[in-house]
Formats: sequence, C-alpha cells, structure tokens
Amino acid sequence: MAYPIASLDIEANNLNEGFLGTQAPRYADGVLLLEFLMGAGLVIGAVLARQRCFRAHAWCQSAIVLLNLGVIVFTMLPSFRVHVSPKIPCKLGKAYYALATAHAALGTVTEIAGLYVLLSAGTRLLPEKFRITQYKPWMRTVLLLWWLVLLFGLATYARFYVPHLFRK
Repeated sequence: MAYPIASLDIEANNLNEGFLGTQAPRYADGVLLLEFLMGAGLVIGAVLARQRCFRAHAWCQSAIVLLNLGVIVFTMLPSFRVHVSPKIPCKLGKAYYALATAHAALGTVTEIAGLYVLLSAGTRLLPEKFRITQYKPWMRTVLLLWWLVLLFGLATYARFYVPHLFRK
C-alpha cells in the first residue's frame, strides 16, 4: 500500500482528491485498487495452474510479481522512507507506524519469495542446486503471504486515511 504523502496531522474536513471517498490522494486509492486486482490475478493464476494451463499460469503470475515490484520501488519504498522509517523505532507503539512497518517487512519477504519462485521455476538463471523442486508449497505459501500483506496494507490505508474509523 502507498503511504501518505501529506503530513500525519490531517484535518478531518480536508478531503483530498481520492476517488474512494477517504482522505487519501488519488495515487493511494489507485495503488490500493491495483494491489487488490493483482491479488485477484494471482488467484486466477492459481486456478489456471489447477486447470493445468501452466503456460498461462506462468505468464499471469510472472507479470503480477514484476508489476508489484514496480509498484513497490516507485511508490511504496519512497513513501516509506519519507514518512515511516525516520520514526522507527520511536513511534512503533503507534498503530499506523506498527502496521506500516509490519506491512513493509512482510511485503519485502513476500516479494523476494515471489521473485525467487519466478526465477527458480521460470528461468535457468539460478544454479540447479538453488532451484525449487517442490513448487506447490512455495507457490501456495507466497499466495497466502501476498493476501496477508494485502490485508496489512488495507489496514495501514484505513488507519491513516479513514481516521474516524479508529477514534476512541
């Protein structure tokens, strides 16, 4: 998920130009929707594998993993560097920073695992001793982790851009 560009002290009545009706800017709404579409695409890719359409499965999963890498590098990483990492470890007790940090940490592990599966299953770039021989457990684990990261991202988005949801 995209982290906020604006200050962490958002006025409740100062709605940005997002299209989901929250205080999020358009790019954050777009990233959220794109991530959910990618998650759905990964499920479709899993169905393709179950139907033994392995070539379509490989193209689908590879495209999504690589697209997600671009989203991470060009939107999430810069935003995390500016808005979250300078506050670590001092503010980890606050929900927003804890969620964003957990999302980033688990998301990093998941993206690396997805790239490893892609390289191992789809190319001959890795030496044979580093390639996966049992694909199903790896792929299923990455899919499960992807959805867990997506939920952490949704929670991060909600915690920051829907502030009245969490008021005491």
